[in-house]
Amino acid sequence: MDFPRDDPGRSNLLVIGASFVIIIAGMKAASGIIVPFLLSFFIAVMCGGPFTWMQKKRVPPFLAVSIIVICIIAVLLAVGAYIGASVNDFLQEIPQYQVRIQDEFINLTIWLRGFGIHISQRVVDYFDPASIMQIIANILSGLGGVLTNTFLILFTVVFILLESSTFLSKIKAAFRISPYTVETFDFVFLCVGKYLAIKTWMSLATGISVMLWLMAIGVNYPVLWGLVAFLLHYIPNIGSLIAAIPAILFALVDSSLGTALLATVGYALVNLIFGNILEPIFMGRGLSLSTLVVFVSLIFWGWVLGPVGMLLSAPLTMIFKIAFEGFPSTRWVAILLDSEVPLPLDMPPAKTDAPGTAPRR
Repeated sequence: MDFPRDDPGRSNLLVIGASFVIIIAGMKAASGIIVPFLLSFFIAVMCGGPFTWMQKKRVPPFLAVSIIVICIIAVLLAVGAYIGASVNDFLQEIPQYQVRIQDEFINLTIWLRGFGIHISQRVVDYFDPASIMQIIANILSGLGGVLTNTFLILFTVVFILLESSTFLSKIKAAFRISPYTVETFDFVFLCVGKYLAIKTWMSLATGISVMLWLMAIGVNYPVLWGLVAFLLHYIPNIGSLIAAIPAILFALVDSSLGTALLATVGYALVNLIFGNILEPIFMGRGLSLSTLVVFVSLIFWGWVLGPVGMLLSAPLTMIFKIAFEGFPSTRWVAILLDSEVPLPLDMPPAKTDAPGTAPRR
């Protein structure tokens, strides 16, 4: 009697799925160690441009790294003291503001009943706008917990920068990979560096603009809301919306409806200028993510790595997208993650120097 044989393709799929589950479970269990190292990697990639420039100017590597570390420490000391005090005061007052926001929401439901619009109590219980404040508090608390490992992060950045000049050569010598693969890896690192640099400058401009606008219209904690806008701008499409909602609610309960409307107009203009006009110009084609992918990655990385994982979700997903785009066998995954439909096969791609353009063989 002949027994049916197992399908090799199905077996391989099960092995891949089981391996994926084990890896994700391990990452979740080790999130306390992984998150500082991921932050170190992102900081090192963003500092790679100045480090390479100083090396071209014949600055010794150790001196170049020392200058970069001193600049990072100076920024942290200059900004961290004031922001840390604002964050602590805000976290202590969050319960009071949550109660006031909930009261305003109940008053809104009562006002709507006067126009014949009835909202059930179950909807009121499930839809709690005050919970948005708690989400922001969790993100700030998680970031503060990670920053307690500042020395570990800085030391890791130093070692990554010192090893960066010889890393690809070591990979080539150890695994004897082809020159095209080395070129592809070099291209991936270049794209990731450009993406993080552009995203950081756009996020910094967004945060400063939000801070100045809220300061001008008289909203309390403008530096804190600027920090939130800077951090959440790393999340495309929905990050700016998440950053705007708590600040607008805070302006409503702490000031007036007019101040909240002015804050809404300011956020809309800032996000329109930096998020929808300037950022696509500098990013170029190929460095964008689908809104669905952004939302799913936000939930996934937030579950795996905690609140800080939500901030790192878009950069991590973009790194995977750039890496998948660099190899023909995985380019279909990058196409699915992109927000744009690729050009038809019979249409030659436009010549561009955008960092999302794959290297030619």
